Amino acid sequence: MTLQSSLCGSGVSTFICTPRPIIARPRPVTQIRAQVEPSEKSVEIMRKFSEQYARRSDTFFCVDKSVTSVVIKGLADHKDSLGAPLCPCRHYDDKAAEAQQGFWNCPCVPMRERKECHCMLFLTPENDFAGQDQSISLDEIKESTANL
Repeated sequence: MTLQSSLCGSGVSTFICTPRPIIARPRPVTQIRAQVEPSEKSVEIMRKFSEQYARRSDTFFCVDKSVTSVVIKGLADHKDSLGAPLCPCRHYDDKAAEAQQGFWNCPCVPMRERKECHCMLFLTPENDFAGQDQSISLDEIKESTANL
């Protein structure tokens, strides 16, 4: 007579037990992002660049100046953190590599070649969202982005 156990690992058994699969639970990933404002100098540089490029390319800022403000501030942030005004309206797996490549640095290749600005910073006159302005003040940018 043979002693058998129906539960694996609970004594002597003539049954062959397959080990329970180990379920790997992913560790929660915590990302800490610093909410650092771009320097006022960088915002001013990008503001002046945007005004100059709008005039040169015969494009206009969005009728909603908060769109223009957020984009300019995003460009300034990338200028500070990456050394280049990388388009802030796109997702990148590696921002530093993209900034170094230059394709999406403002004005990006689609804007230079076809006047297509994904960010809606530079809009052609026939665009429904184009305003009449090719200028924006630093105070307008600060006011529009104060609560973001």
